[in-house]
Amino acid sequence: MLNELLQKTFFGNTALSYIIVAGAIVLGLILVKIIASVVIGGLRRWTAKTAGKLDDIIIEIMRKNAVPLLYYGVFYVATRSLVLPSALDRSINVIGVILLTLLSIRLISGLIVYIFEHYWLKDADLEKKRGFKGVIPAINVLLWGLGIIFLLDNLGFKISTVIAGLGIGGVAVALAAQAVLGDLFSYVSILMDRPFETGDFIILESGHLGSIEHIGIKSTRLRSLGGEQIIVSNSDLTSSRIRNYKRMQNRRVVFKLGVIYQTPLESLKEIPVIIEKIITDLSDTGFDRSHFSSYGDFSLDFETVYYVKSSDYNKYMDIQQAINLAIFEEFEKRSIEFAYPTQTIFMEKTGEQPTLS
Repeated sequence: MLNELLQKTFFGNTALSYIIVAGAIVLGLILVKIIASVVIGGLRRWTAKTAGKLDDIIIEIMRKNAVPLLYYGVFYVATRSLVLPSALDRSINVIGVILLTLLSIRLISGLIVYIFEHYWLKDADLEKKRGFKGVIPAINVLLWGLGIIFLLDNLGFKISTVIAGLGIGGVAVALAAQAVLGDLFSYVSILMDRPFETGDFIILESGHLGSIEHIGIKSTRLRSLGGEQIIVSNSDLTSSRIRNYKRMQNRRVVFKLGVIYQTPLESLKEIPVIIEKIITDLSDTGFDRSHFSSYGDFSLDFETVYYVKSSDYNKYMDIQQAINLAIFEEFEKRSIEFAYPTQTIFMEKTGEQPTLS
């Protein structure tokens, strides 16, 4: 009786075949569970001893993606021994392709996010990391779009028409959102190249200047010296020449002073020596040169060049102030007078007397 029941055919397969397949599926799922636990557990214990985090991320991605694929593999292999209707057989194959596509997209997305966070943004500040989180949805949309196209192609759909339609629609969207997309790509460029960071003081080619307050997806905000906020689109920033004073190692300083024409020759020779000594005695400075450079309209002009070994503007002004005060003090000791705009009129006296008519 039992043998007859087991040999009874349902939908082209005996009851015994269904039981064997069900048992194989249950046994296969249990084996996959055990093997996954043992293998992944062993790998986790091994990676816990390593310094890097890449292996930990790969194992976590495998746990979330490879294990479900193995479960499906058990079901797929077990059902191959059954005679299935063509529609059901095709449905199983479609489910496999969909599952493989989804897991592949998740794998690629996880690796891209990991590379960005642990390599490109390793030393970035919190604001930049938050900005990158705004780009992640755009990356995922691109990956899912490519994945859906790949899926449709493997399912036998003619995607050439779909791609053509997407191409026309993409051109229309790109033209409509050209400025937004340009700013988005410029933001990615700033994120990768790092021409400036939050807190840097920059001067744009357009003449705008200020400290970077926030780098957004579409625009960057500057705080000017006057206190107002300047908002500049990212595309304008990437297409402009930028001076980044925060990354300046040494500040080259040139200043001039003038003394009166009545200054004695010995004092003129002494002035460059005085200035050199003043600058070299100060810390964080490097003397370059000081020369009697030219004859001015009302002064004898000296030009001095030195370097401040810091990018701090306040420090530069403190040093320049100290130099100016020291020069004033030394000139006062030596009775050397600074020149100021003057005009001397020479009148020649003649012997002729004015006549009256």
